[in-house]
Amino acid sequence: MTQQPVFPTVQENIEYMRNALFHTDDLVTQTVVIPGQTSKFIFMNTMCDQSIIREEILKPISENRGGDLEEILISMRSNKHNDLEKAIDLLVSGNAVLFIEGLEECLVIEVKSSHVRSITEPNNEKTVLGSHEGFVENVDINLQLVRKHIANRNLVVKRYTLGNETKIETVIIYLRNIANPKLIEEVDLRIQSIEADTVISSEAIEEYIEESVFSPFPQLLHTERPDRVIGNLLEGRVALFAEGSPTAIIMPVTFFAFYQSPDDYSFRSLQASFFRILRLFSFVIAIGLPAFYIAVVSFHFEVIPQDLLLPIKSGIEYIPFPPILEALFMELTIELLREAGIRLPGPVGQTIGIVGGLVIGDAVVKAGLVSNAMIIVVALTAIASFVVPSHEMSGSVRILRFPVMVAAALFGFIGIVYSLMIIMIHLCSLESFGSPYFSPIAPIHWKDWKDALIRMPHNMKSNQRPHDPDPQQKNMQAQLEKGEKQGDKSEKSN
Repeated sequence: MTQQPVFPTVQENIEYMRNALFHTDDLVTQTVVIPGQTSKFIFMNTMCDQSIIREEILKPISENRGGDLEEILISMRSNKHNDLEKAIDLLVSGNAVLFIEGLEECLVIEVKSSHVRSITEPNNEKTVLGSHEGFVENVDINLQLVRKHIANRNLVVKRYTLGNETKIETVIIYLRNIANPKLIEEVDLRIQSIEADTVISSEAIEEYIEESVFSPFPQLLHTERPDRVIGNLLEGRVALFAEGSPTAIIMPVTFFAFYQSPDDYSFRSLQASFFRILRLFSFVIAIGLPAFYIAVVSFHFEVIPQDLLLPIKSGIEYIPFPPILEALFMELTIELLREAGIRLPGPVGQTIGIVGGLVIGDAVVKAGLVSNAMIIVVALTAIASFVVPSHEMSGSVRILRFPVMVAAALFGFIGIVYSLMIIMIHLCSLESFGSPYFSPIAPIHWKDWKDALIRMPHNMKSNQRPHDPDPQQKNMQAQLEKGEKQGDKSEKSN
């Protein structure tokens, strides 16, 4: 963008700004009375707080009688600029600009109007125990929620402006003494390489900076909880916030991070470990159960116990469709009901989900279109997909079960085995900002299992940070002991 120096006359500056903003009707110009000088104040009334302008700017200047005008302007949180183009960008962001006759620079004063909702618990990440704070759509408030718990001089904030037209403010935060400098450099490079007219949320930024856009698995973790961000920062990861979005993006992450819940660290270790393993088992159920049923009914009746064989056979004997069409029909019906429940208003959506599932399930069985066993399989699959704490991973699981079902319908158990092998190979080859996505299983890091697959008691967990973000300080206790030894040496030398 070319620079335009501030003109020496107020009127020229006002005209330039009006022309640059195409004489928009919400651009307001107001004369400010400064003894012996002609000055004008310009701002956008749709973006500025009128009470701040009236009480903190116009009133002190008008009441100034021979006093030091410089001190008054400094108290207004003003900054001097000599580039009109930069001043225009600040103007449309909610700042006011003051021009003084004969002064070849302008004063940009912060008067942005802020409408922020109260801090409440996120609807998507509710917990039984622990903190109930959630992020809001204001970046500064979100940073305050993080800094409140990490009062550390090493917590670094870097700001960016993304979108040639939207100009959304984006920040990354990390602990300088823990996060790997190569990770910070890579994150900074990817964010600065974003060239787009429209960037409206942190979710949009994700697709610009992740490695494999077409992978069914999310490679960045979304969260609305400050405690989850804090825990990941202390492990050497980076968090990203965008103005207007209550969601933080954490990078890099592993597959197992999507099956962890903040409640795991509030419950006792045995309970937390049981629920975490249950969630991981739900991944297998959600992907493989419909395919297993299709393969058994179509090819492998011999694996069914004799007592169950006759009830299942009598249930499917008069169904006019093959099992794959039954499963596809019911799975797509469940997805339609789920989407309808999300899009409709809350009370109506819950009613549609419950009543629709009961009515349709009962009707298709009585009509002889779907067997009773298929209804049970589809219901268990839907429940297993709801167990995932992450909405992004839940969507991935819902998509993946369809190709596995098709493979099972074509090749039976062999198709399921090959499908799961392809999924495992993809998980092992996937990376998140250079970190192995399937760590600590591939590659194997035994000590990381204490907080990845299970949740050991806090006093028995490894002092080492996880390997996947490759932090600078890998062992907190070792770093502490090293510092104490260096302190002892320095005292002895003195």
